[in-house]
Amino acid sequence: MQIIQLPLSEVNQFSSLFLDFIQQSQKVNHFYENYPDIQGFNRQIATKQLDVNKRKVLVETLKKQYQNLPNQPNFDILLQENTFTVTTGHQLNIFTGPLYVVYKMITTINLAKKLKSYFPDYHFVPVYWMATEDHDFAEINHFSLFGKNLTWETQQTGAVGRMNPKELESLISEMNECPEIFKNAYLNHHSLADAARCYAHELFGNQGLICIDADDRDLKKEFIPVIKNDLLAHSAFNIVNKTTQELENLGYKTQIAPREINFFYLIDGVRERIVKEGTTYKILNTNIQFSETEILDLLENEPERFSPNVVLRPVYQEVILPNLAYIGGPSEVPYWLQLKGVFDFHQIPFPILMPRNFGLVINKPAAKKVEKLGLSANDLFLDEISLKKSFVERNSDNNLSLSDESQAFSEVFDKILAKAILIDKTLEGAVKGEQQKVLNALENLEKRLKKAEERNQETEVSQLLGLKQKLFPNGVPQERAENFLNFYLNNPDFLNQVSEVFDPLDFSFYIMVEI
Repeated sequence: MQIIQLPLSEVNQFSSLFLDFIQQSQKVNHFYENYPDIQGFNRQIATKQLDVNKRKVLVETLKKQYQNLPNQPNFDILLQENTFTVTTGHQLNIFTGPLYVVYKMITTINLAKKLKSYFPDYHFVPVYWMATEDHDFAEINHFSLFGKNLTWETQQTGAVGRMNPKELESLISEMNECPEIFKNAYLNHHSLADAARCYAHELFGNQGLICIDADDRDLKKEFIPVIKNDLLAHSAFNIVNKTTQELENLGYKTQIAPREINFFYLIDGVRERIVKEGTTYKILNTNIQFSETEILDLLENEPERFSPNVVLRPVYQEVILPNLAYIGGPSEVPYWLQLKGVFDFHQIPFPILMPRNFGLVINKPAAKKVEKLGLSANDLFLDEISLKKSFVERNSDNNLSLSDESQAFSEVFDKILAKAILIDKTLEGAVKGEQQKVLNALENLEKRLKKAEERNQETEVSQLLGLKQKLFPNGVPQERAENFLNFYLNNPDFLNQVSEVFDPLDFSFYIMVEI
């Protein structure tokens, strides 16, 4: 592969808050603790500790979750106080979902390796936090394979990790080719969580990746103090609202909004918000309700019934893992910046935030078109209108701009205006009106010239727009639209090749051109 790297600020895809964080703007430096560089990790290692009992709970839970998988990782290394994790997380999109999901995993794996090279006296374990408790099935039930959208239809409800994936057999039959990895994962496991762990272990287990399902009674026990505070004092609601206002006062758009209670009630088939009305705790869309005493008893005896939302899930992660960093996308990093105050309140170290690696794969046929059309890497990230305009003007034998002529007419009218004012000042408006008519006429003529030239280059423009559609399907970045199988099925070494390209500490956009 030929590798081209562009600054993230040049690809027109990211929010100002995300870019300001990457560029270490002073505007945002008090919304996080340590920056994602080696100096930051050195400080984070000195800050983060996880007591031995929590480590034991974590290890026993992981051993239980992996008990039916071959070639299990050495979980006991997590018992050592010099072992830390670096974590990414995502929903359980079928067949991994968009390409960027595997990019997140690869970035996390590479970060663990890189940290080991800088800090040889420590161990670093890459973790994939499976969002098993999420209930937004519509976000995970589809993927795109070679231009065809495949969708899982089901009557199952509640937390997606608890759903039975064997229904995917009919969808698998629609695929011209389905790797055995996924057939085994979906058809031989009873929950989507187990299936996702299975295929992630097959794809990345030999690289050290560990999957964790936090929908677990013993892990939730460690989180009881935070849950109790949220039920009774609503501290996160007040803290995050304050931070959100600070960010918005700086001109940033924020991602998440806290609730007074940031937990769902979770049982098989149901994940519904907990709300407090007067002294009663109610579960929305059900007839279930509790007094304060009853809900605190439930918390003590069945903490697994409490499922955090986006505000407190990150805190849960940091309570149960010896974690140094969270690797996230361009929406995740900004919303974590809203949360530091909650970590401070609970006296939990705020993890280092890291952007995942970003990539665009250009296969050989597309690469030939890029070369033939004379496009630069930056050209590829222009919107269609700007790209077409730039291309036509660059490849025309004629000067399509009438700016010189407009300037000349303006100078003529300036002289006319000077004469008119000497004779009668009331003529100023009439002269300027005629001037504007001429300038408007020139502008329309320029548009017609460009349209005519565009027709002259119709074949090339058609190829250009076809290429743009290929690399940015329906205007969406490739990594957010395509599934990794589009590349993996034709190139089984694809994931390894991407792993060799990505540098987790180099915040660039990687363009990977097949040669």
